[in-house]
Amino acid sequence: MKILVVEDEKDLRESLAEGLRLDGYAVDTCGDGEAADELLFVEIYDLVILDLNLPKMDGIEVLHHLREHDHQLNVLILSARAAVDDKIIGLDEGANDYMTKPFHFAELQARVRSMLRRKTVLENTVLTCGEVSFDTVSRTTSAKGKAVHLTSKETAILEYLLLHKERVMKVEEMMEHVWDSEADSFSNSVRVHLSSLRRKLRAELSYDPIENIIGEGYVIREVRR
Repeated sequence: MKILVVEDEKDLRESLAEGLRLDGYAVDTCGDGEAADELLFVEIYDLVILDLNLPKMDGIEVLHHLREHDHQLNVLILSARAAVDDKIIGLDEGANDYMTKPFHFAELQARVRSMLRRKTVLENTVLTCGEVSFDTVSRTTSAKGKAVHLTSKETAILEYLLLHKERVMKVEEMMEHVWDSEADSFSNSVRVHLSSLRRKLRAELSYDPIENIIGEGYVIREVRR
């Protein structure tokens, strides 16, 4: 899952990005409204964490522009504006959630997880496909009930495949949702991490639940074909 953090305070912006990356998310950052407005037009994200007090363009204006062309993207406003009127304006402009500063990072993590689950219309916090399970809260993976230790990037790939199980996912699409915008689209990184993920799952399952469809992409299936 790919997140954009829009925050003008550098230390907070970098701290948020680091914490979210440790959770396995791909994270882009920017520090002003104009940069955010441009990124939201050219890049694909699953969620935006948006400050309101931004230089060059106010966060509400950024949100208004976004909703003119995208009604699906999850937006979490994270702002020092704590007045009820500010919250009403933000939500009326199309934000999905609103948090005020100061805040606890653990609560932010929980809200991010909840919003991303709602995005895929999930009612359960555990994603499953056959004998593979992934807990979106604890960020842990198991195969045949046994823990499988994955890197953050392997975890992100597996989560994305499970969210779209039975559907062939192109490498380019995974790059857009699992890597940040600085990733090299010509890099072999996706395939390297996929190979390691498949090897770890195969070691526990004695078969590979992820299939490579030559020329099309990768798919995780309930039943091997």
